[in-house]
Parts: sequence; C-alpha cells; structure tokens
Amino acid sequence: MTADRQLLEMQGIDKSFPGVKALDKVDLTVYAGEVVALIGENGAGKSTLMNILGGVLQQDSGTIKIEGQPVVIKNVSDAIKLGIGFIHQELNILDNLSIAGNIFLGREPTRLGPLRIINRKRMWAETEPYLKQLGLNLPPKTILSQMSIAQQQMVEVAKALSLNARLLIMDEPTSSLTLTETKKLFDVIRQLRSSGVSIIYISHRLSEVKECADRVVGLRDGANVGSLERDKITHDNMVRLMIGRKLEDFFVSPKAQAKDDYFRVSDLATQRYPHHKITFEASRGEILGFAGLVGAGRTEMAHAIFGVDTTTGGSVSIAGEKLRIRCAGDAIENGIYLIPEDRRKSGLITDMTFRENITLPDLNSYTILGLIQRSRETGVAEKQCEKLKMKLTSVETLVKNLSGGNQQKVVLAKWLALKPKVVIFDEPTRGIDVGSKAEIYHLMRNLADSGVVIVMISSDMEEILGVSDRIAVMHEGQITGILTRDKFEEEAVIRLAVGQTNWAGNKDN
Repeated sequence: MTADRQLLEMQGIDKSFPGVKALDKVDLTVYAGEVVALIGENGAGKSTLMNILGGVLQQDSGTIKIEGQPVVIKNVSDAIKLGIGFIHQELNILDNLSIAGNIFLGREPTRLGPLRIINRKRMWAETEPYLKQLGLNLPPKTILSQMSIAQQQMVEVAKALSLNARLLIMDEPTSSLTLTETKKLFDVIRQLRSSGVSIIYISHRLSEVKECADRVVGLRDGANVGSLERDKITHDNMVRLMIGRKLEDFFVSPKAQAKDDYFRVSDLATQRYPHHKITFEASRGEILGFAGLVGAGRTEMAHAIFGVDTTTGGSVSIAGEKLRIRCAGDAIENGIYLIPEDRRKSGLITDMTFRENITLPDLNSYTILGLIQRSRETGVAEKQCEKLKMKLTSVETLVKNLSGGNQQKVVLAKWLALKPKVVIFDEPTRGIDVGSKAEIYHLMRNLADSGVVIVMISSDMEEILGVSDRIAVMHEGQITGILTRDKFEEEAVIRLAVGQTNWAGNKDN
C-alpha cells in the first residue's frame, strides 16, 4: 500500500435491475496514490460498480465516502466535481472533432466578449502537454476519424488527465494499444501514483494487472470474493479469485492435422503497403496465428482477403481453386468469413436482436416470396445459442444488452449458422474476461478440428503463443517469419515483429 490516507470508501453497495441482482453489498476501499485492480468475469459487477462511482448509475443502497466525507453522486458532473475521472472501454469520443475538441468538449476556453467565441489557439496550446505526456506525436487539431483506434484510446486517456482527477477509473485502457503505447501508459500511471492520484484499473490482461497493481480486488456474481496484496498477485491466484477454481485446459491442444495447404494467399499486396507482398498457406484443422505490432498490416491483410479493401495484386485460393473476391459478398459466398476487431462497429447491429443478427448474412434463406419466416429464424438462432452455451432468456434479446464475451459469440454464431471454410478472427478476445476467453478458445479449436481453417490475428502475446499451431509474424506489410511450435518464444515473436529477420531462431517455412 503506497499511502495511509483513505481516499475512497464504498460500503454495502446494492444495485438491482429487472430480474437481476447486479451488486450485493459490495465494498471497495482505495487509498491515495494507490493502484487497485478490479477483476472479475463479465457480469461480475465491475462495470456496474464503476458506473455508480462515475455517476452513470445510482446505487439502490449503500454509502460512498470521499476522504471520509459521505457524498451523493447523482450524475457524471457530480463525479467530475469530486475529482473522479472515467476512461471507458468503449471509446467515448466524437470522431468528427479534433483531438483538442474532444479533450475540452463542453468546457472549451473562450475569448472575452459577448459572443463567447472558442479560443482555439489556447485550446490547442493546453492540449499539447497531455499529448506530450502520453507520447502521442500528433497536432492537437488532428481529426479523430483520421486516427487509429489505438491513438483514439490515448485521446481518452488525455481527456481524463485534463480533468485533474484525484481518482481515475481505467476500464480496459490498453485494449487497443501497442506494446510501446502500453508501456507509456504504465509510465503515466506510475507518475500519477507518485503524485498522489489513485487509480482503479480494470483489465482482463492479467499480466498487466500483475505489473501495475498495488492491490487486487475480486468480484464474482455481484459480490466481493476477496483481495490480493502486492506480494500475492500472481496469474493463478487472480484466476482462482475470478472464477473460484483453477482454470483447467485454458488452451486446447490440437488434434493430429493433415498438412494439406488448403487455403493459400499468394503475393497479396494491400493499398497501405502496395510494394510488399504477402504469401502463406494454412491447412484444414490449423489455427494460424498472426502476430505483429499495431500498424504491421495484419488487419489490412484480413480486410483484403475478405474483400472489404481492394488489393493491388495477388490471389486467394481454396483447395487449389483461385477465387475472385471483389467484395465481402464474394468472400462469404466462397466460405471465407471475418470476425472483425471492432465487433460493435463492424460485426454487429447492436440495436437488433440476437435472432436478427444471426440470420442477417443469409437472409434470403429465411424468406418466402420476399417475406421473412420468423419461425425458421428462431429455430436457427436457438440452435446457435445452445451450441455456443449462451444463457439468454430469449433469442429476442437485444445485442446491445449482452456482455462483451456474448457479443463476440454472436459474431461467431452468425457465421457458424452458414458453412465456413476459412474464418479470420481479428483480436478475438479483445475486452472479454478470462472465462469467456477460454470458451472462445475452445470454440476456435472445435471449429478447426471440424476441418475449418482458422486465421487468428492477436496482439495478446499469451494468446498468440497459447492458441496458435504456427505463428506468422508481420512487420510493415510483410511476413518476416513463420514459427512452428518448437520455436514458440516471446523473444522470437518480438524480434520478428520489429523486423529483425537475420537471427538464428528464425524459421521461415
């Protein structure tokens, strides 16, 4: 513990929604200058508890004290006035505004006078220090739509820092960050901690929790299940705290595989890297992992294969037959499916039901004379729900009301309702809990064992080493090496990811 002064005390916090007891007498204490990690599976109550502290929700009962004084937090403004900043997992930004415009939204500096015109030069000048602190080398007037998801997430961090908060809530702050950006964020966390700022850190990446947390607090089914002091924070202890048991078979070993090179990408060139060509083969029953730093071109490659982005050269073949993929519809027709990185934006229609999302890619199969046959849709949706072990009250549940892990299952379910030959997973477990990760890994392995080719793009080192049968590493739009299981080492992946190909451990085959 870094300080003796108690900053936050939440006691006996209760919260219920229709039919659901979200929080059951939850307690949480945070000291000044302390980093407390809040861990638990999706649905454990972490977000509900933080939304109460951040003013998004109000508790049904229980008390909140700041520096020993009872407080009432009715809305977000109340939380901000108390010095509580909230960095949400789902980006809370306007991509048509500039960096500075997002950071100072609603509190823009203005020029003196009756018109109260925004003082943009001052706003840009006041933005600069936050960008410098986070190592974000972009002009303050840069429009967010021109930036990567990782850069946009750093803007969220900068916005929270600009509030001069004494307590920061960070909900999955590194889910879209590169290794370098994550390291920079941890440097910022250490700076804030040393200056007396407290941080509540929520992450499913347990290696990050181990690195930055002074104390870990576990929630399960809306209740406290214990805590870990600094010297007791280990991966196994955190997993036991979260799920109440040792996590067996977290990664699933493959069955014997036939090396048939069923799926082949030859000399593929993307618009981002038109002069670099990508060539690889993958077999039925194989999970081929793609590692690399953000910006290496992995997602662009996936989009080119799926027909979302146009290519500047190359070809895609299945079972020796060269395919003509001009759009996503062509890829789907040939049995190639993409589960995108940003599932809410690109993989789902969250205001539609589970049933509607499942049948949308092949809606013609559920229509007669132009009329949708709801009974057929419902039958397929219920079958997929059972297959993926999703505990829904109804297939008419809106997708936006599901947890991150279940939303990822919806994306997977809609493709499994068809007959996939190749499935590309782009960051398959981004932002989901350890228990849901294990379920996704089992689903991926079962899919591979059924003869489907799995291409997995991941920035999670533990995931890429634990799930893949082979690892292709990319750097600046090209594959720098392909590692077989006997060569799996973190150092090997990192060396290839930074473009170092001339070393003894590289086995490009």
